[in-house]
Amino acid sequence: MKCPFCGAEDTQVKDSRPAEDAAAIRRRRACAACGARFTTFERVQLREITVLKTDGRRVPFDREKLARSIRVALRKRPVDEDRIERLVNSIQRRLETEGETEIPSRKIGEIVMESLKELDQVAYVRFASVYRNFGEAKDFQAFLGELGKKE
Repeated sequence: MKCPFCGAEDTQVKDSRPAEDAAAIRRRRACAACGARFTTFERVQLREITVLKTDGRRVPFDREKLARSIRVALRKRPVDEDRIERLVNSIQRRLETEGETEIPSRKIGEIVMESLKELDQVAYVRFASVYRNFGEAKDFQAFLGELGKKE
């Protein structure tokens, strides 16, 4: 594994342990060249997923981008990091087991919204405001009105 600090390729694993309910392995590493320590995670990947963007571009699925967007929606909400990791893992597994190698970004957004709705209503509305591109307060009112009707 290449050192993220100096780029040296000689790093040593100092500690390994299961993480994310044994769905990943967390490794603590040390660089022999600069002495820096860092953590890596090893996860099972069932298949390569390509995201089909709305403008027609195809980009590789980025788990970290998914996790970042969910963390932004959940910022300052009472949801612990383990729960967020489990949510990201479940969404990724769902995408990998769908059987399709190309998944529209819209479908991923809908899955995230569905998952956030069950987890935290405020995060659900935050994510929806960006995902559905709310521009004005009336967009929020209409969305919240729909949310109130469904429950």
